[in-house]
Amino acid sequence: MYILYSLAAVLLLALFGYIGGLVTGLRPLFGMAVPYAAIAVFLIGIAYRVIRWARTPTPFRIPTTCGQQKSLSWIKPSRLENPCTTLGAITRMMLEILLFRSLFRNTKAELHEGPKLIFGENKFLWLGALAFHWSFLLIFLRHLRFFLEPIPAFALRLQNLDGFFQIGTPAWYTTDVIILVALTYLLLRRLINPPVRYISLFTDYFALFLLLGLVISGVLMRYFIRVSLLDIKELAMGLVTFSPVVPAGVSPFFFVHLFLLSTLIAYFPFSKLMHMGGVFLSPTRNLANNNRMKRHVNPWNPTVKVHTYQEWEEEFRDKIRAAGLPLERV
Repeated sequence: MYILYSLAAVLLLALFGYIGGLVTGLRPLFGMAVPYAAIAVFLIGIAYRVIRWARTPTPFRIPTTCGQQKSLSWIKPSRLENPCTTLGAITRMMLEILLFRSLFRNTKAELHEGPKLIFGENKFLWLGALAFHWSFLLIFLRHLRFFLEPIPAFALRLQNLDGFFQIGTPAWYTTDVIILVALTYLLLRRLINPPVRYISLFTDYFALFLLLGLVISGVLMRYFIRVSLLDIKELAMGLVTFSPVVPAGVSPFFFVHLFLLSTLIAYFPFSKLMHMGGVFLSPTRNLANNNRMKRHVNPWNPTVKVHTYQEWEEEFRDKIRAAGLPLERV
């Protein structure tokens, strides 16, 4: 039911966007007010989540480790899996952010007849996630040509590199194909794999269908449905310069793409997609494991009034002597 509900929700959002672009009186609402509101919710939500994470106490170092910790000089440490320096922790973070190193190391466990537990590699999940995230980033950078004038040189180079194969007219972008394949794989994995399907919630399917709807609507506009790129750029430039205007030539189907994008932007800070920001503030990732070299004192420890043995002995000296027990101080 989660699958049907999430799919129906995304289709309903797409329908709202199309109606907003079709009805003349609603076009300013869906073309100007909704994007601005989505961005405002995005910025406030991101700030709230980041500040809340940053204020969460971390009383001790809890980095995840998969290798030998630095100890004796004759024992070789694992500098990336168990970094003990700030540089090592930064390097591990970069590998995690850019290449999803922990996901690459991930394994799957399956119960076979016997019963027998078998561990195996799970590289397809790593490859699908990596392909999706990098394709999404490149597509985002390509879209800067709609929001900036003059268009940055790197955005034009990325566009030319992405359409290197020049298949058909207009040229097919490689990232369009890769992101569709990656999202389809990630969705099918949740649908086909029973353990993953069992733990999947409405929000998991909703995010995937929302991303698929956004990508499919963009692909349809580029290759199959005629839209005026000049009018779209005029609308985009008006939004970023705070002088919005909705040209009459903007296709109603573009509002499907814009409304799905606005929904994704507003939904982002309150969803699991927020792991993009959370990974930077995760103490299991961003801390060096130098507990054997440096004593870490919890700064949030409350002041505790202690009663030392010497004080206790002085207080009960007569009773201890009367009981025939030894005293440290005679």
